[in-house]
Amino acid sequence: MSKKKRKKRRKSSRVSSAERILPQDVKKEERIIERKPKKILIYLLPLLFLSMAVILLFYLLIPINRVKRASNLNVLLITLDTTRADRIGCYGYENAKTPNLDSLALGGVQFLNTYCQVPLTSPSHCSILTGTYPIYHQVHNNGTYYLNADLLTLAEILKVRGYKTAAFVSSFTVDSRFGLDQGFDFYDDKFEEKEVFKALRSERKADKVFACFSNWLEKNETQQFFCWVHFFDPHLPYDPPSPFKEEFLNSPYDGEIAYMDYYIGKTIERLRVNSILDKTLIILVGDHGEAFGEKEVSGHGVFLYDVTMKVPLIFYAENNLPKGKVVNSRVRLIDLMPSILDMINIPTNKEIQGISLLPYIERRKRDDLNSYIETYYPRENYGWAELIGLIDGDWKYIQAPKEELYNLKKDPQEKSNIFKEEKKIVSDKKSKLENIIKKYSSGINAEMREMTSEEKERLRSLGYVEFTEGISKGQLPDPKDRIVELQMIHQAELYEFQENYEEAAKIFEKILSLRPNASSYYVSLAIIYAKMKKFDMAIRILKQGIEKIPDSEILLSRLGHTYLVMGRLKEALESMQDVLKINPRYFDALLASAWILGIMGNKEEASSYYKSALEIEPENKFLRMNYAHNLATSGRFHQAIEVYESLKIEYPDEHRIYQYLGITYGNMGEFDKSIENLERAISIHPTPLAYSNLAVALRKRGDLEKAIYYLKLYLENAQGEDEKRIKEARNELIIWENLLKQ
Repeated sequence: MSKKKRKKRRKSSRVSSAERILPQDVKKEERIIERKPKKILIYLLPLLFLSMAVILLFYLLIPINRVKRASNLNVLLITLDTTRADRIGCYGYENAKTPNLDSLALGGVQFLNTYCQVPLTSPSHCSILTGTYPIYHQVHNNGTYYLNADLLTLAEILKVRGYKTAAFVSSFTVDSRFGLDQGFDFYDDKFEEKEVFKALRSERKADKVFACFSNWLEKNETQQFFCWVHFFDPHLPYDPPSPFKEEFLNSPYDGEIAYMDYYIGKTIERLRVNSILDKTLIILVGDHGEAFGEKEVSGHGVFLYDVTMKVPLIFYAENNLPKGKVVNSRVRLIDLMPSILDMINIPTNKEIQGISLLPYIERRKRDDLNSYIETYYPRENYGWAELIGLIDGDWKYIQAPKEELYNLKKDPQEKSNIFKEEKKIVSDKKSKLENIIKKYSSGINAEMREMTSEEKERLRSLGYVEFTEGISKGQLPDPKDRIVELQMIHQAELYEFQENYEEAAKIFEKILSLRPNASSYYVSLAIIYAKMKKFDMAIRILKQGIEKIPDSEILLSRLGHTYLVMGRLKEALESMQDVLKINPRYFDALLASAWILGIMGNKEEASSYYKSALEIEPENKFLRMNYAHNLATSGRFHQAIEVYESLKIEYPDEHRIYQYLGITYGNMGEFDKSIENLERAISIHPTPLAYSNLAVALRKRGDLEKAIYYLKLYLENAQGEDEKRIKEARNELIIWENLLKQ
């Protein structure tokens, strides 16, 4: 039989067999069919439970990582100057009193490893606001660079999109003159209003910053806004107000952070009260840290160790970000701008070098970001070598005359420089660093300029002291080899803050003997002598410095200031004029010259100096008040009123503005307006001058009874007034009272 036939036959027999199933076999087949679904179910149950578990886990994880982008969010950027991450409660510091920062971290997203690119205020904020490295935006130091107007800032991008933009800053290092005001509708950098010269104060406290922000928000809460609030309190000198001063007597830096945290809480509460907290993305970030003796160094700016490079970073948006999320990955300040734009659905521009951190919040990314770091502060302030470096993976490489390499994972305290042991790693990091510099240093250049003496003195009060008249040529010393000198400077500053002026003077005298051609040392010593009321010694020291450095603006301007304090106006004017010969745009010299010339009666010449000063600092309240007074006393009443009226809008509770405005209207014969403003001045803060001028205005309008009432108030409060003026007022009162009887 062939194979084909056998195969056909077998097939035929199988079919017939199936057709001949017996009754008992039918029952068996039915039982098999009945049991089969149960067996399948048994096999499928584990898979079903596993699928449900996966789905449940998926839905449980969604809220943890949920990021809801929204174009209608407000943006509030709060920068915390000189704030170390490891001195905040939510970052593990047990002695912290930071309930508001901790609460925001608990209700938002906390980044544990955030690095600044420069341990200095101005360049760090430039990186935040442009999303670029300092080698691109080219602002390398405080006070010596302008941010180039061609760079696109976060404020400019949002302003074009219809956001109302405002900034409230508290340090001269981010003054509008350095270009950080680009894109802001309102940039509040007035600092201390009562000070004649802006450069004489080191900071504006958190309470004043909050008050200004709060007043602005009251008028703009219905508009979509981007607002930058800058708290400077943790910066030197560490001097928290009560009750934080007493509570943190042994750790005033922690007290400053606690005080700042209190006003962060007030800021958040202000949003809540205005019912816009749930519509606002809040970013809280430090600009740089602070050293407290680690590696024998205090302060910040000179070195690139983690104590000055790691900063806190918290994202908070009630309905748009997960709560309690912690991101361990290393991120950078240049990543803030693209993250904010991503959150509000705005595409980033090509020049931004940071990346959005939202994928890190969503767990789509977890890798550490490498970071270029630098400080030119040693070169430009001390004549030492600059430091540049790279953080990549577990490694930090610092390029210096004496190179450094640290394994941050194994050695987070950076105690062991293993540069010599890891030549291969060093070679790799140097190559990567060179590529980054090559890639980004062809960016937009900032305008570097020589600081004015006013700015140098301002920065001196912040601890940013320029000790060199110029940059040394050739091989510069490694900052690590100048630690003893740096410690001397910090000790002198500490003595000065503690009002131990004798010891501070001794140290500066010693430093001056080592560096007799450094103008800032003469200034530092002169300031200490002035604080000791030893003005003649201050004058002597400054003149010694001028003999060595005759064209030093900082010495000449300080000499002028000292003469001014002593009341020697003619000599003060001569010194300030010498400054203007060197630098015609030096603000303090312009303002002082205008003020002194006005006192001397030379109103026209004074006016020209006021105008020049206003071109540099148009927001200066003292300057504007004195310019208006100069105009009024020169008979240019309409111009004076224009200045006073603009001041009244900005300072609605300043009694002096209403007082002098009322007097000016009175001199014009507009007695109704005069009376209105003088009454307002008296309601805020009564003064003898306001009483007497209101009495005169009422008398000229014909309201004799009311005029007598205010003239009596003048006489009752005339303590300290000129005796001749008091006598004239008494005689006038007799005349008015006799007229009233008729």
